[in-house]
Amino acid sequence: MSDKAILEINGKKHEFPLVTGTENEVAMDIKTLRSVTGGVTTIDPGYKNTGSCESAITFLDGEKGILRYRGYSIEELAEKADFLEVAFLLIFGELPNKAQLDKFHDDIKKNSIVDEDVHKILDAFPKSAHPMGVLSSLTSALTAFNPSCVNVDSEEDMYQSVVRLLGKFPVLVAWTMRKKSGLPLDYGDKNLGYVENILKMMFKEPNEEYTQSKILVNALDKLLILHADHEQNCSTSTVRIVGSSHAGLFASISAGISALWGPLHGGANQAVLEMLEGIKADGGDTKKYMAKAKDKEDPFRLMGFGHRVYKNFDPRAKIIKVAADEVLGDLGVEDPILDIAKGLEKEALEDPYFVDRKLYPNVDFYSGIIYRGMGIPTDMFTVMFALGRLPGWIAQWREMRLKKEPIGRPRQLYVGETLRGFKPLEER
Repeated sequence: MSDKAILEINGKKHEFPLVTGTENEVAMDIKTLRSVTGGVTTIDPGYKNTGSCESAITFLDGEKGILRYRGYSIEELAEKADFLEVAFLLIFGELPNKAQLDKFHDDIKKNSIVDEDVHKILDAFPKSAHPMGVLSSLTSALTAFNPSCVNVDSEEDMYQSVVRLLGKFPVLVAWTMRKKSGLPLDYGDKNLGYVENILKMMFKEPNEEYTQSKILVNALDKLLILHADHEQNCSTSTVRIVGSSHAGLFASISAGISALWGPLHGGANQAVLEMLEGIKADGGDTKKYMAKAKDKEDPFRLMGFGHRVYKNFDPRAKIIKVAADEVLGDLGVEDPILDIAKGLEKEALEDPYFVDRKLYPNVDFYSGIIYRGMGIPTDMFTVMFALGRLPGWIAQWREMRLKKEPIGRPRQLYVGETLRGFKPLEER
């Protein structure tokens, strides 16, 4: 392959270098396009064909169903690593040794206390507030309690900002859920592992001893790993572009949370359960709704099936399906909503219409089922997604700042009115 691309505009040829990534992906470097062509830009709604950065964090091949963090397959990480190891890997580039992991966990625990004034901010929200709005606001509020800018040239400053956020964020997640449930806020237990502590903070009843479930710990650990990063998606790109203005880590992450909130992104697992609730309310006939999904004239949309990036089976869904079966089977969960979900899954995996189009259940479908089985409220599902995505957001923000990337500033193609004269009010 040539190491350059030739673009011809109005009979004049311009050369642009081709850049090849470590997985042999090829990109045309057009950063000089406007200057050498006299103002020509590209138009790419949604940036589906535009690489905004070079990144060494996550590799994704949607056609082949491949997802790797720092070169490690998602399948191997989900089987052999825990969430904190994966967080360290994503942020710092290598898997930690035992001493590094122990220090990482200890430093996170030291930074897990949230200022009591944040509690007062939480109290100001009504119970009806959506948990994602609450989480975004509380995360942004952390900036007020940590006002000093992170010195990105100081490795120690960067490290402290990372462990501070990883320590406080699970507390905000748990508090958001307990506020919704009307339960007293829990500050956790430093003697527990990271994921075990999250579950205890979320579910401990004030009048009884909390008992850990290995099944739930394993399922949540895997879910968090599978959601930890996913290349330059909407929320990750938001974190990077906000951070490119040299906004702080808390502010950048808060912006990412808001981007994740949408039903086309992190809100998809909540949309799955809302769809299942609708099917149940209509009698629970899965065959009827699969027929509606196949009818191009029907506005019904089947949520949680297929993926805009993966053109085959979502590799994360293969892994989490096993955990979903364990949660529902071993815990003996009986729920008509989950029975409907299993019915839809069976139909989709056997119906030629869905098989031929590779519309398989995706990670949002199974994660919604697991969270429902765990007893997590539907509107908390996206908050759990944010909890898993946190290390990826931090890694992407850190990479962008360390590489001193320029401020994000997309161009546009103007299609509005041309110059016109101003008319006085009485003449309009």
